[in-house]
Amino acid sequence: MVGLTGGLASGKSTVARLLTRPGITVVDADQLVAELYAPGQPGAELVAQLLGEEALDPTGAVDRTAVAARVFRDTALRRALEAGIHPLVRQRFEAHANAANGIVVLEAALLVETGWGAQLDRLITVEAPRAVRIERATERDGSREEAERRIAAQAPESVRRQAADYVIENDGDLDHLRRQVEHLVTVLRTRSEEPAAP
Repeated sequence: MVGLTGGLASGKSTVARLLTRPGITVVDADQLVAELYAPGQPGAELVAQLLGEEALDPTGAVDRTAVAARVFRDTALRRALEAGIHPLVRQRFEAHANAANGIVVLEAALLVETGWGAQLDRLITVEAPRAVRIERATERDGSREEAERRIAAQAPESVRRQAADYVIENDGDLDHLRRQVEHLVTVLRTRSEEPAAP
């Protein structure tokens, strides 16, 4: 199993799309969280316990915007939520991985922070200059302050780089990114065909 991580607005989702092809299954941790946050699901129950029923919408699903606004201003609350939701995400991912053929990649923002990255066979990080990431996130979400707060909540770039087996530099155009991904696919397929160490 392979982990794909990166800082906020680093281009991780673009790399995930470029990686997806026959023989490579990419599982988006955000999608797993969305499933867990649906009405009646364990993630929604966890959020209600930690933040109260007002963190749910009228259908009983988690109001992710409201939750994000609270947890990125309260480190203890964010850590409590992460401690509860990450094992649930892990269970869902492992179920996907067991059902898939070929290489399975988990796309997730906090693989290094949670220590989960060290338990995967390979770890990829996508990196881009901080100023570029803030600009991208601000354009996407509309708040520079929120972008800076979210970046501060993640591990420093240097920590991700040190933990990763492969680093993709998203500091050029899409062709530059695509060439790196194609090389990475070749490496991953070669490694997956190597016999396991005795």
